[in-house]
Amino acid sequence: MVQHLPLPLIIKVAVSVEGVETKLWQVPETLPEEALSKMSTPPKSESPIITPDELTEADGFVFGFPTRYGMMAAQFKVFLDTTGGLRRTQSLAGKPAGSSTALALKVVAKKPLQ
Repeated sequence: MVQHLPLPLIIKVAVSVEGVETKLWQVPETLPEEALSKMSTPPKSESPIITPDELTEADGFVFGFPTRYGMMAAQFKVFLDTTGGLRRTQSLAGKPAGSSTALALKVVAKKPLQ
């Protein structure tokens, strides 16, 4: 079954479950600071940067990321690529996982659509 829930709601539910510990991480940035400055990106969160090995310590995962042109952010794709060793050794086998994406869309039209 596919259920669409926003990430803040998933986190709210997870932290409300007795015995569940939640951790919020971010993946490493792949763009140089100069490029980020030119793009006027918002400041990074204070959440720690995750490494692939830290995934093995978790009992389960919920990944949340914004979309860029209908695809997950390149930074998240790069992070997933770094988990190849974990997949080869099946270090994450049997751990439940979920994901949530977000899309911000701003449409500016000068003429009404025909």
